[in-house]
Order: sequence, then C-alpha cells, then structure tokens
Amino acid sequence: PRKALEAVKEKHPEISYADLYTLAGVVAVEEAGGPKVPFRLGREDADSGETSPKECGLPDADKGSSQNTRSHIRDVFYRMGFNDREIVALLGAHALGRCHTDRSGYWGPWTFAENTFSNEYFRLLIEERWSPKLSHNGKPWEGPDQFEDSTGKLMMLPSDMALVQDPAFRKIVELYARDEDAFLKDFASAFSKLLELGVDFPSVKPWYKFW
Repeated sequence: PRKALEAVKEKHPEISYADLYTLAGVVAVEEAGGPKVPFRLGREDADSGETSPKECGLPDADKGSSQNTRSHIRDVFYRMGFNDREIVALLGAHALGRCHTDRSGYWGPWTFAENTFSNEYFRLLIEERWSPKLSHNGKPWEGPDQFEDSTGKLMMLPSDMALVQDPAFRKIVELYARDEDAFLKDFASAFSKLLELGVDFPSVKPWYKFW
C-alpha cells in the first residue's frame, strides 16, 4: 500500500514518488525470491496524468477469442518496444498474487505459493489441465470467463491461456517451465526496461574534463 511508503518518503524527501513506487516494486520482487532488477533513480513526478500517453497500460484479460486476445497482447507490448520473449517473461509475474472478484471480477491465485516469485506459473500452464470455471463455492460461476485447475483452487485468465495456445509464445513458456534461471534473468531485464519507459534520465557527466 502507498501509505506504507510515506515513512520512507518522509525520511528521504529528495526521492520522487515515481522513483519510490517503482523501487518498491523492484524490492518486492526480490524479497519474494525473484531476481535483482537493475534500477536507477531519475523519474519525475507530474501534477496530473495529462502528459501520460493516451494508449498505455497492461493488456486486458480477455478480448473475446484466443486469437483476438493474443493479438491484443502483442499490440500492447509491441507498442512499448517489447518482443515475444520479453512479453512472456513479464507475464510470468503472475506467479505472484491473485485476482479478486470485487476488483477485476476474476477470482483466485495463479499458483499455490502466491507470495513466492518463481517459474511455477509456467510449469502449471504446461503441466496442469485447465478447464472453464463453471461454479464457485457450490454455486454457478457468474463472473467473466476464466479457467481453473483440477482442484478448482487455481485460476488462469484467457490471456494466460493465450500463452500456450500461441505456438511462438508456447515455446518460451516451455523454456521457462524447465529453466527457472532463464526466466529470472529475462524477467529482470524486461521489468527494468518496463520501469524505464518514457523516463528521460539525466546524463552522467564525467568527473574529468579536457582543457
């Protein structure tokens, strides 16, 4: 929560909120068992979102069909300069957390260790049998389309399933499912790139000069 970071801001008023919030994300990944993500300061706060790109943000969970969802994922990330391998690596962040019906309408965690950053998300995508969710707590499921595992305790979004339905994406999913080190390395690079999009970092002046 942002309120938890106010104590850090009070102690270090020179840091921008933009740097503080992104740094918190980097630290959270590392503390959850993830990789060290390259990070540097230099983001500036804005008074409003007026200067933000009109088309930004992460992909929607569902675009009505597998093909449309896959195209949508690529459209969003390609626009930001990411390739397929970087896209799959970033979506591996679904190893953490869960969906909440009062927020997105979807329900459940992606893995049984939702506070641990690992390649478990990819392993489950490949090895588990996923089927459309039809019920919840003994009642018909009335939320948006999502998928569940054989226990009914884990979930995948249509955008997650798109990663194994698309041949190019699936090859990368299979790689990360069997090679966690490859995933962690690629995620660190792609996440750092994501956090630096649109940032005009000040150039570092050399300590020496020529006369």
